[in-house]
Amino acid sequence: MTYLNPVRNITFDAHDPYALAQFWSRLTGYVMTDEDAPDDDEVLIVPGRPGVSGLLFQRVPDDKTVKNRIHLDIQPPSGTRDEEVERLLGLGARIVDDRRTEDGMGWVVMADPEGNEFCVERGAVERGLV
Repeated sequence: MTYLNPVRNITFDAHDPYALAQFWSRLTGYVMTDEDAPDDDEVLIVPGRPGVSGLLFQRVPDDKTVKNRIHLDIQPPSGTRDEEVERLLGLGARIVDDRRTEDGMGWVVMADPEGNEFCVERGAVERGLV
């Protein structure tokens, strides 16, 4: 039985699709294509393996005004949650809400350069998955 992922892409509205795609490409490791250009109205980044949804960034004129109704949860495949938060701050993300607890649990709510929220959870190593 072959499983086809019904979600082709997850789409983000953006003022600058190219710049936002660059940020998310660095965050996820997804790949931008050689055809992408800074003035494109849509930029797609892909994971490089079949069956996984891409991230599509499309130009819109309006500003983001309210909290996202949907967001991505990021689990670092290597390293720790705290190391990933620091790395993402260096890429231009910002902390929206820090939900880390004294016992090492919890997560950090962050926003990308255009204000789209996402959460950084404990890494795979911290969860004992690798």
